[in-house]
Amino acid sequence: MAETGTKPRNATVLKTARPPLHKVILVNDDFTPREFVVRLLKSEFRVPEAQAMGIMLTAHTKGSCVVAVFTREVAEEKASRANDLSRSMGFPLLLTTEPEQ
Repeated sequence: MAETGTKPRNATVLKTARPPLHKVILVNDDFTPREFVVRLLKSEFRVPEAQAMGIMLTAHTKGSCVVAVFTREVAEEKASRANDLSRSMGFPLLLTTEPEQ
């Protein structure tokens, strides 16, 4: 029998797409104490004290600051927990999320 000269197809490799990321943004307010903001950033976002202080000061001077970048579900959960903790302590601190460009 004669060879047909056909080559087998290369296997198609599928890559899983990465989930879109979302930024957690700290919005400045003039009523929440700085110490509370730093403590919240350290506990909820696991940032060192120096970095938490930098985030807080950037939000204070510029009006807002990106705290961290996560998948949408994680970002919304962390922002929600931080907002709930702030409200339970009587502070108007606000953390929001938005898609990363």
